[in-house]
Amino acid sequence: MKRLSAIVILCSCLLFTGCEMLHNFMARDLEDEDFIIGQLYADELVKETPVIAVPVQAEARRNNDGCDNALGLKCDDGDNAKLYETINSWLGVPYKYGGTDRSGIDCSAFVGIIYREVYGITLHRTANDILRDVSLIGRTQLQEGDLLFFTNSKGKVSHVGIYLKDALFAHSSTSNGVSVSNLDSKYWSEHFYKGGRVK
Repeated sequence: MKRLSAIVILCSCLLFTGCEMLHNFMARDLEDEDFIIGQLYADELVKETPVIAVPVQAEARRNNDGCDNALGLKCDDGDNAKLYETINSWLGVPYKYGGTDRSGIDCSAFVGIIYREVYGITLHRTANDILRDVSLIGRTQLQEGDLLFFTNSKGKVSHVGIYLKDALFAHSSTSNGVSVSNLDSKYWSEHFYKGGRVK
């Protein structure tokens, strides 16, 4: 009887220890799930030379056409001055995965902040989820303020930016932080998925 009791106690201890180990593993695994999913959709490190990477000073804003806008780009009467000014105020802010402020910001948070400040529209938090906020459009249909979606090497939508004009778009990139890039550059043209117009 004593032997049977000892075996029951030993099995109970092993079972409890095993359960505790399993519980600890599952808890750690569940914490890592967000990280793993985040990595699947995370922006990749892109080495590029942006068109504009730092705020444009007032004296450099007037272009050859005599037109003055916050980014110093060719401008038209229909340009949204607030969009250009708001983007200019964020230029040079470093990229930070999960970041949401001027100490570091990722692509979807940047797009979300610009949309709230300029258009008064709240978007979903991640690049992939922002797809639910838009009607997809082709490249030839792009207009100022439309969103651009890009895929990573895994084929997942992982990056989003805001279209300006003349193939230029603003975004927060892993290599340059908040900057203006050219959609015709090698990486961006190869990874371009679709444009999106907010519903």
